[in-house]
Amino acid sequence: MLDAATYVRITEERQGLKICCPEEIAWRQGFIDDAALEAIAAPLRKSGYGEYLMALLAEGAR
Repeated sequence: MLDAATYVRITEERQGLKICCPEEIAWRQGFIDDAALEAIAAPLRKSGYGEYLMALLAEGAR
């Protein structure tokens, strides 16, 4: 289990992407729009996950 967690952490750090981020997947596939992603990310802004979602919006790349 530790090996799997380490692999995920290193992969995310090197690629700058989150592995299995359902909100990102839904946004990129067009299932939710920018406003919905922002509403999901707003309460999480103080966490790394919320910062990641907000950065997606700032980049605007789908």
